[in-house]
Amino acid sequence: MSIVVHVTHEAIQKMGGIGAVLEGLLTTRSYNEAIDRTFLVGPLFSGADLGALDSVLYHAAEGTKTTPHAATLSEIEKTYQVEIIYGQRQFKNKDQNVTTLTDVILVNVSNSNEDLTGQFKWQLYEHFGIESTRYESEWEYEEYVRLAEPAYQTLQVLIGEETETPVYIISHEFMGMPLALKTQIERKNGGAANMRTVFYAHEVATIRPIVEGHPGHDVRFYNALDQAKTQGKLINDVFGDPFWYFKHALIDKAHLCDTIFAVGDLVVDELRFLAQPFETFPINLVYNGIPVFEMNLEDKLASKARLQKYARTLLDYRPDYVFTHVTRLVKSKGLWRDLQVLTHLDSLLASNDKTAVLFILSTEIATGRPHESIHEMEREYGWPVSHKIGYPDLVGAEIELNNGVSAFNLQSKAIKVVFVNQFGWSQASCGSRMPIEMEFMDIRKGSDAEFGQSIYEPFGIAQVEPLSFGAICVVSNVCGCCGFIQRATDNREVPNVVIADYTHLNAAPKSLGDVLNIGLVERTQIEVENSRDIAAKLLGRLPRKPRDVEDMIKEGYEIASRMSWEVVVKDYFLPGLKQAL
Repeated sequence: MSIVVHVTHEAIQKMGGIGAVLEGLLTTRSYNEAIDRTFLVGPLFSGADLGALDSVLYHAAEGTKTTPHAATLSEIEKTYQVEIIYGQRQFKNKDQNVTTLTDVILVNVSNSNEDLTGQFKWQLYEHFGIESTRYESEWEYEEYVRLAEPAYQTLQVLIGEETETPVYIISHEFMGMPLALKTQIERKNGGAANMRTVFYAHEVATIRPIVEGHPGHDVRFYNALDQAKTQGKLINDVFGDPFWYFKHALIDKAHLCDTIFAVGDLVVDELRFLAQPFETFPINLVYNGIPVFEMNLEDKLASKARLQKYARTLLDYRPDYVFTHVTRLVKSKGLWRDLQVLTHLDSLLASNDKTAVLFILSTEIATGRPHESIHEMEREYGWPVSHKIGYPDLVGAEIELNNGVSAFNLQSKAIKVVFVNQFGWSQASCGSRMPIEMEFMDIRKGSDAEFGQSIYEPFGIAQVEPLSFGAICVVSNVCGCCGFIQRATDNREVPNVVIADYTHLNAAPKSLGDVLNIGLVERTQIEVENSRDIAAKLLGRLPRKPRDVEDMIKEGYEIASRMSWEVVVKDYFLPGLKQAL
């Protein structure tokens, strides 16, 4: 048995992808059979909801000291001038009847001891060459550096310094690297003999701004990466010094960990591109899992009928096909590519006398707009078909997306796009025109096709979530889930997945310089050409009759079953931990 420590910003509540990964891992039977105890470690954010904890065992400010380690934890607080909260949090998977109880350590480092922090920063420079003075204005950097030592001492107290049980410190992204490096320092000094460190790459933070920040996006970057590999060049040679970025300064040292987990095949390539030590480092593929649901044809058609009913209320027609895109509203998701594919598909559907709707569910306001505001916009100007700039309606990137949607809807014949910029999918959150019986799972179960043609997507759980419901998942080839799909299907081409390759160049580049000159014009030309092929392929795979839908459900379920979290833990995660020993 083992002890696993996950270091993350999502220690007490799921806020994004890492939270989804933790939920997936911790609620599998394989994880719970192999792991004796799990700790979640993270900073205590201002206004954090401690109600997410099932119990609090130590919180001195509130007079809670029910743990036998209270006196020692108090000493750590005084030494490092921090506030420690120690509690427990449950994870449940009702479908699998699995319940996991984890220990949670939260540390408020906002007023931590500057002298001790300075000494630790010197150790980071002395042992690893990390120049913390360059990044002290970045609170995210400062926060996790300050977290490392008090968190390490707290773990020693709660686990017991004398235990011989293997303890794995897992750094989810850059956040846990200071704690991992603290562990390495202690091992150099003769301590922490049972402790091993793991860097869990959910992305390569150095790469994301390069891809997102240039108009050539994935077309430019991944072709440049291929060219660089053949020439033995690394990121510094091609894109300049990346040490301006505080996250890079930490993940650059990930090869010092005992092992590395990467959620996708391209993440492995990206890591090897960072520095020479990564080129030969044993990096483990640990894909993300996806949810697996059994569903019959009747349930599928019932969910689709609710979506069709909503479309008819909004658009005055009942679409033959329902497409969806449930996503965060960020540049990396490549939402404009949906419209490019639909532009070609529109004429194809019209010539076949068929209609469709695309529901885009995405918002910049993650907490959701007030229900009264939704109902008011619905009455006043027909939200979500029509929008107005300014809160409580369009804000930030929502404005640009809606401009694209409006332009598409003005010229389309067979397809209309409805942009629902609201958190949730029910009448309570989305207005009175949505069917009262609608629930969030309907947008997953009832979809004929889910779009997700990202420009940077280390894995992409959301893109393939509807797989077991018989939806066609339209993903780009840079999505990490493609590698897992290929393994799950033995490289067969299956009707449930359409992979859009936007990085393929029609002519082989003459030089790396030519690739680096790829910009908006070149990328747009490739997207227009390739999206035409994707539209034709999607049309050919859309179900024509109930039997086709049944076949899609059966095939999708079989693929998803081979991509489940149980498979991930048993075949990838646990063998990866063993390698760290």
